[in-house]
This record gives sequence, C-alpha cells and structure tokens, in this order.
Amino acid sequence: MKVRLLPAICTLVLTCAAADGNWPQFRGPSASGIGDGTHPPLQWDAAKGTNMAWTTEIPGLANSSPVVWGDRIYLTTAVSSDPKQTFRTGLYGDTDSAGDNSPHQWKVLALDKKTGKLVWEQTPYQGKPKTKRHPKSSQASPTPVTDGKVVVAYFGSEGIVAYSTDGKLLWKKDLGLQNAGWFFDPDSEWGAASSPVIHKNSVIVQCDRQKDSFIVALDLKDGKELWRTARAEIPAWGTPTIVPGEGRTELVTNGTKAIRGYNADTGKELWTLGPNSEITCTTPVYGHGLIFVTAGYPPVRPIYAIKIGSNGDLTLKDGKDSSDAIAWSNKTGGVYLPTPILYGDHLYLLGNNGVMSAYDAKTGTRIYQQRIGSGGSFVASPIGAAGRLYIASEDGDVYVVKAGAQYELLAKNSVGEPVLATPALAGDLLIVRGARHLFAIAEPRP
Repeated sequence: MKVRLLPAICTLVLTCAAADGNWPQFRGPSASGIGDGTHPPLQWDAAKGTNMAWTTEIPGLANSSPVVWGDRIYLTTAVSSDPKQTFRTGLYGDTDSAGDNSPHQWKVLALDKKTGKLVWEQTPYQGKPKTKRHPKSSQASPTPVTDGKVVVAYFGSEGIVAYSTDGKLLWKKDLGLQNAGWFFDPDSEWGAASSPVIHKNSVIVQCDRQKDSFIVALDLKDGKELWRTARAEIPAWGTPTIVPGEGRTELVTNGTKAIRGYNADTGKELWTLGPNSEITCTTPVYGHGLIFVTAGYPPVRPIYAIKIGSNGDLTLKDGKDSSDAIAWSNKTGGVYLPTPILYGDHLYLLGNNGVMSAYDAKTGTRIYQQRIGSGGSFVASPIGAAGRLYIASEDGDVYVVKAGAQYELLAKNSVGEPVLATPALAGDLLIVRGARHLFAIAEPRP
C-alpha cells in the first residue's frame, strides 16, 4: 500500500475536517447520499495534486464504497493472485461472468482519515471464490457498515464478518452460497452487491439469489441470528433501506417480483408493490413522507413514490398512477444502476448513459432532463452536500452540478482512473475510490 501525502494540504485537511460528519454505510446517513459539509471541494487536479489531501494505493479489485466514522475510513477489497484482473468498463449488456477463478484474499482495511495511512488490515477469508463475478463487478462489491463501535463487512458467498474499530475479530458467519446472476442462466454468476445495514443492535442483510432468497438480522454483538424472513425472489443487488415511521420502522427492499416493506424489528412483511424490473440494483431513498424506489431494466422501468406507513398489496389498478398509498408513479422513467438522490424538493435520477432527470419529489413532475458530460458510462450513485451534486463516471470524471430546478454544471474534475464505487463525503472531505487508489479531496475554506 502506497500513500502520497502533500504536507501543506494535510494541514489544510486538519482545518477543514473540524466539523466532519460520519458516513456509516452505502450512500451515507440513512442511504440518503447527502453529506453535512458546508464547503466540500469544487475543483481539484489529481495529476498536479491540486486540492488533493492524500492518495493511497489500495490492493486488489473492489467497487465497494468507503465508509467513515470519526477519524477512520473503512473499506473492503479482494486481492486476486492474478495481477491482470480488472474491470471491464463501458456501456454493454453482456451476461457472461468474468474469467477469474484465481485464489483471492478478502480484506477489511482501516485508514487514518487525515493522512490515508493504513491503521489496520485483516484478511477474514482466502481461497478460490465460491461464485463468479460480472466483468463490471468484483469479489468485494458490498459496502461495509459501522456504528462507530463495530465494523461489519459482507463478502457474499464467502460470508459476513464483524470487527471492533481497532481491528479485533468479533464474529464470522456463513450465510450460504449467494449465487446471484442472470436468472435465465444460473451458470452466469455476477456476484453479490447488496450491502449490510445497521438497525439498533442488529445488522441486516438482503440475500437474493437463484433460489431460497431471504433477508436476515444478526446480533451486532455476536452474530446470532435474530430473525430470518424467506423471500420469493430471484437475484437482486439493491441495498435495503431503514425508514423510520410513526409507531414502526420499515425495512424497504427493491426486488424483481416485488418491492417490499418489512418491520425492521421482526422481519414481518408489511406491504408489497409491483410490477418491477427484471433486474433490480438501486437502493430506496426517502423523504417528504415518501419512499422512492426505481429500477431501469426493461421492459418495466418504474419510479414509485410510496407513502410511509402503508400496508398490504399496494399494486396500482390498471390505468392509475397514484392511489391512497402511492403519491405518484412513472412507468418508464426508472434507472438501472445508480441509486437516485433526493435533495431538497427534487428527486434526481441518473441513467447509465449519463442522462439525468430531475423531478418534483412531491408531485412527480419532471423539471428537467440533461446529459452529464458528452457520453460514457455511469454506475456510481450521485451524492451531494452544500447545494452540490457529485456525479462520477466510469472514466474517472467527477461532475459537480448545482442542485436545484435548473441544471448548471459547476465543474468537471478527473481522478485519472475508472470510478465504479459511489464516493463518500466526510464533512468537507470528498473521498473517491478509483480502480486502484483512494483519493481524499478538500479545498481551503474561504
């Protein structure tokens, strides 16, 4: 592991990071994608080192995102014994798996947020992968989760593991073979990607696979199973979202056969909604009393705005786009891989081709539609802070767009290598994971 640190900028980060917030899971607090910084970076130059706090080389291949708590950054990776292994980027629709059956080491890393230096490293699993991966995926795609005391990393078929924040092993558990792939061809495996989430004293994992899918809650302290609910689902890759409500907390999952809400304390199913796409990858987001769920694999590409606290079968009647439980819906506007972001009164959806649509979150009225950049492929989900949206392309370009009713591109910056992982925001520090490095970016305060 190599670290490039610019001393002057390191001092800058110490100043900028005084009020840094935590980014504990995929898409940060409550999966919102919204950071609490007041002066996140607008412009940088990775090649010249401009506004780059530090750059750390990360071994292996992974598109899991970094998470942050206090002065630590936690991330996962899978190190293949074949150094030629990489991502295949671009817009394509191949269903074949990547030809990578070499022995791997699955690792959990903790870095110092101020310097990027390695604090500790653990290798809970090693050997040949139990399932294959998609050419655009990895053997370490799920993002870890932390509550500041425990760090939980899920590696699909290899298992789930928990460490204390100082790197002490707390527990490991095997959740079985997670053969998630194309449902028409079980031999075409793409790897697990749904990330674990923490609710109270439990960590919850959505395990949608070729058969016998389930969702399970494990005790954070010792990994003991607290509840398990079977799901009549085929493979899916979205992360569940914890949604607080009046008198109950809902656990919302995106799935092909149905979007479902569960009681997060018991695992009891509360409601279902369909139809949905044949492949689902995005994570639900919520706000304004609504839960927004989308998927973009044809022929069904829906957007649903579901009222928090609903019950039963929420499926809309023929010809209807709203009901007592559905504030609004759109049958064809959904997106495939990037999770939407709800910022203020607007819901932003980013397509794999870089076309972004902004909707009035309360009514579903489309405000604008705009292509980001001049093309390319986008799989990382947008994040935002201080009235800005950060949108990373697979080419390594990060576009900074003004949040609001009118599209305005504020800046375009490159990190110089492919970006497939969703970035993180720790206060005013932007953390971007590229194919080979972790980049920490910060600007001087005005």
